[in-house]
Amino acid sequence: MNDQIHSGGSDHEHGELGDAEYAEFMELAAQEGFDPEEVEGALGEAGHGPLPVLAVVGRPNVGKSTLVNRIIGRREAVVQDKPGVTRDRVSYEAEWAGRRFKVVDTGGWEQDVLGLDASVAAQAEYAIETADAVVFVVDATVGATDTDEAVVKLLRRAGKPVVLCANKVDGQSGEADATALWSLGLGEPYPVSSLHGRGTGDMLDAVLEALPDAPAQKFGTALGGPRRIALIGRPNVGKSSLLNKVAGEDRVVVNEQAGTTRDPVDELIKLGGITWKFIDTAGIRRRVHLQEGADYYASLRTAAAVEKAEVAVVLIDSSESISVQDQRIITMAVDAGRALVVAFNKWDTLDEERRYYLEREIETELAQIAWAPRVNVSALTGRHMEKLVPAIETAIEGWETRVPTGRLNAFLGEIVASHPHPIRGGKQPRILFGTQAGTKPPRFVLFASGFLEHGYRRFVERRLREEFGFEGTPIHISVRVREKRGRNK
Repeated sequence: MNDQIHSGGSDHEHGELGDAEYAEFMELAAQEGFDPEEVEGALGEAGHGPLPVLAVVGRPNVGKSTLVNRIIGRREAVVQDKPGVTRDRVSYEAEWAGRRFKVVDTGGWEQDVLGLDASVAAQAEYAIETADAVVFVVDATVGATDTDEAVVKLLRRAGKPVVLCANKVDGQSGEADATALWSLGLGEPYPVSSLHGRGTGDMLDAVLEALPDAPAQKFGTALGGPRRIALIGRPNVGKSSLLNKVAGEDRVVVNEQAGTTRDPVDELIKLGGITWKFIDTAGIRRRVHLQEGADYYASLRTAAAVEKAEVAVVLIDSSESISVQDQRIITMAVDAGRALVVAFNKWDTLDEERRYYLEREIETELAQIAWAPRVNVSALTGRHMEKLVPAIETAIEGWETRVPTGRLNAFLGEIVASHPHPIRGGKQPRILFGTQAGTKPPRFVLFASGFLEHGYRRFVERRLREEFGFEGTPIHISVRVREKRGRNK
């Protein structure tokens, strides 16, 4: 077997492990006393690639966030008896009947900020952009409203599978209210009480039928399409100006007022001899004075662009301090498993003092993404724009890199020998073996004799990067602990 690190990987029944590599790996697992089904499960879980996306949509105060909490089995989405409480785009991993998927809570419509029609459109657009299926939540006690009818039209236009949730049906007496929602023309209404859990099982069974086993969109397939770059960042950092500069013409409206871009614009742009698809995501604050709600919509668009992209280029205004919002946007890209490049805009405006303090900020505020390529640019003058393509290419290469199992285990053996896990409670857990189950981003499964502390996992990730590169990509490491067995084991 070729033992070189390589980029990419073919679809295969064993994830990205070839037949011989898979057989060798399973034999190693058996020698260490791991149950084959457990190992198969771990490989399947780590090698799944991007999960199918379920968007939960509906008009204000119908119980979307409560339903999301019910689906994910824990209270995480913000819930308050008031429309428009959810502020940021929030997504969670969920599991039902052994299948995993991503749930997106699209609560938070601000009727008084953008007007009801615009609010409905923003939500439905988000479902169109990112979801593989949609749960449309309607308050059965109120019945179908004009707003609900408007959502139905937009969802029909989207052509995505829709599961109709008739919420707030707390008992038999509410069943008739749910039945009345057949009038929406979306098929069977599932009577649910998201507050008490009633009926959610049947609804989730319908969701699994609607969701694909894997997302329709395959990242990095050999179809020859241009690589997708999401240009993200908080409002007014110069995203549209940067897009215009790399395009060589004014394709996007640029205005000093923050957030003049209303619609995401996908642009095919030739740069460095390569055609790329750039997705501009500058938010939607046009004609909006109350910014709280508008920030929410901007975050929806950012999330939509990240879901569609392979690489996220995060633009940061270097003339200002790195903000919590900058960090939140970076976290969004990392959590989504996208390749990452950080571009510091307005670099030409900095004096020596600001550059000094910015370097200190980067060291402290962005230490968690020290692996991301960094470029210092000026969207206005075009300074250092030629460095953007090499940075993007580096990030994609890291994102697609895979280490063969044989080489990985030789490396893990060296780590265990030279830097063993600290002894805790008289025991010293150790990594027994591992494999890279997937790429885009790189996903590793380590099998261990005991629980590995978070600090040791970070150490392993750092050493993986030092040894194999992985520049510009997050790395996912999951650990499976061998169950206690007899002394002979």
